[in-house]
Amino acid sequence: MAQYLVAIHHPDDYDPFVAEDEAMASDIDALNEEMMAAGVRVFVGGLQPAGRAKSLRVKPDGHVHITDGPYLEAKEHIGGLWVLEVASLDEALAWGRKAAIACRAPVEVRQFH
Repeated sequence: MAQYLVAIHHPDDYDPFVAEDEAMASDIDALNEEMMAAGVRVFVGGLQPAGRAKSLRVKPDGHVHITDGPYLEAKEHIGGLWVLEVASLDEALAWGRKAAIACRAPVEVRQFH
């Protein structure tokens, strides 16, 4: 069995208190229950907005420089994720489709090494 990241992407100005209504919360809860019942969910977590991130970079002198904000400037960032253990990419993509529908957001599916 392989492990896959199923990442939900949100725009930078995403506010879950505004964007996520009861119907969406119910759909996400149902998806989590389905994943647990299928025995595929290894980990799930939501992330704070990208603006609250800290980025660390090693300078040529070996010191680590810390800056406010995400590592990459982008219009969307990962807002939450699942780690699933499934038999194939096709199975991971099937869960990714369900995640995109439940979260009403773009989803990225990527296998771990």
